[in-house]
Amino acid sequence: MPAKKPTRTLRMRRLAAELRRLRDSADLTREDVTEATRINGSTLYRIEYAQARPQLRTLHTLCDLYKVSDDKRDELLALTKNSGQQGWLETYPSELPTEYTNYILFESEARTIRNYESLFVPGLLQTEDYARAVVRGTLPLATDDQVEDRVRARVKRQELLHRSDPLRLRAVVDEAVLHRTVGGPRVMREQLLHLATMAKLPHIELQVIRFGAGAHPGMPGSFVLIDFPDPADPAVVYIDSMAGDLFLEGEVDIDRYSLMMEQLVGLADSPDSSRKLVASMAAGMMEKDKEAAE
Repeated sequence: MPAKKPTRTLRMRRLAAELRRLRDSADLTREDVTEATRINGSTLYRIEYAQARPQLRTLHTLCDLYKVSDDKRDELLALTKNSGQQGWLETYPSELPTEYTNYILFESEARTIRNYESLFVPGLLQTEDYARAVVRGTLPLATDDQVEDRVRARVKRQELLHRSDPLRLRAVVDEAVLHRTVGGPRVMREQLLHLATMAKLPHIELQVIRFGAGAHPGMPGSFVLIDFPDPADPAVVYIDSMAGDLFLEGEVDIDRYSLMMEQLVGLADSPDSSRKLVASMAAGMMEKDKEAAE
């Protein structure tokens, strides 16, 4: 069985970016480095794009070649030693897919999440029952254990919204999200009530794009923009699709999706109007339940 790819952490990305910058400053190509050090070219590429952690002797060799100062060398060594830290995932018993694990780690180190969803309630705002129905519906071949692993991970992620310095979440959803009865009427009613409650929190902004807005830039699919506290750590775009999970880290892609999010925010109802809409829909479902019971 092939070895599992290393999990990409924020420190690993920062280390990779620093090593690329140092090589560029030394005016060396990857081929130059390979010729001077005998470090395999594909290995160097993986290190520079956060797909592999360098061994310490490899890092020392690169520092020598790039004429790195002692202070900078110590910084790079610290990044290397700490680049594998995975927080609560280190003790998590399940085998989550690598790309999903990468997303969870980026999310856990983020300052702000900007999430557009066209079909689902955003994962950070899902109830446990709604999450379970989503996982069962979208992964019909998953075992019961695999479903529960996903649900527990999703619930654990939501602790970011309740810590003393909570994650800031801006969620924009298409109105279709509110009308799709995921898990049945009871589950959906509870989900809408939860959504309306969470939308009252000062660090959460929920906006709904009404059907009347017509065609809009988010219709091709959902995406997440992850922003980090340190300006040295560039934003990441995450896309979860049928073709697999995708991370976009180029400046052009970040700018494109940031502009798209701004356009979606502009098309959506205000946070206050959106929260009232969600609460009204939940109340309507409760009234129907009462009428059905009589």
